[in-house]
Amino acid sequence: MTVQTSRSLYTRYRPLPLPVLLIAATLLASPTAHADNDNNTLIPNNKRFNDGVLANVFTVQHHAGCTNDVRPNKQLQLAAQRHAEDLLNNRALDGDTGSDGSNPQDRANAAGYQGQVTETVAINQSIAISGVDLINRWYYNPDDLAIMSNCANSQMGVWSLNNPGRTVVVAVYGKPAQPVNTEGENIPPDPSPDYDASDELEFGFNWFPWILRGVYPPPGNPPQ
Repeated sequence: MTVQTSRSLYTRYRPLPLPVLLIAATLLASPTAHADNDNNTLIPNNKRFNDGVLANVFTVQHHAGCTNDVRPNKQLQLAAQRHAEDLLNNRALDGDTGSDGSNPQDRANAAGYQGQVTETVAINQSIAISGVDLINRWYYNPDDLAIMSNCANSQMGVWSLNNPGRTVVVAVYGKPAQPVNTEGENIPPDPSPDYDASDELEFGFNWFPWILRGVYPPPGNPPQ
């Protein structure tokens, strides 16, 4: 093999940088955020989007050299949910401070979490936000990246909501007061990505007639 051929093969197959990998994974695995955190199949839901946010943080942490695996926490999720609802309903808010003056630690304490917390927030002035946009905002913001890549943040809660003019995503990261076993297994959090995007396509085909009629969200039964 000649040197020129070797260089050509390296150029074709060299590893992609982390931001490109994150964006590619988000395109394949993450639908846009809509206002339903159920796990039903009748209307678009946020569970897979929220889980995708956690999975991307898993990737960021391991790229930073972390040996533990970040895992979901219900109390942090509750804190994220409360702030997401506050942000959605109070358009003057645009960050970590709640309408009652609370900060991320206050909300985590109120949810029963024992440990130190930090938070990242994304607000989009439209009905939805894509995983690509979310990763671009947080990964290229030094403060947010420092939070995501902190190996001590071994627990996490994510919540996302929207209305016709505003979409919010809140991620709360926790350092538990009593360390828990999060030994790295190199296994990303569930669920496994839906790489063929069949559920999004099915939703679009089923509900497109209703969307054309201006009915959103669509009714509980698809048009026949």
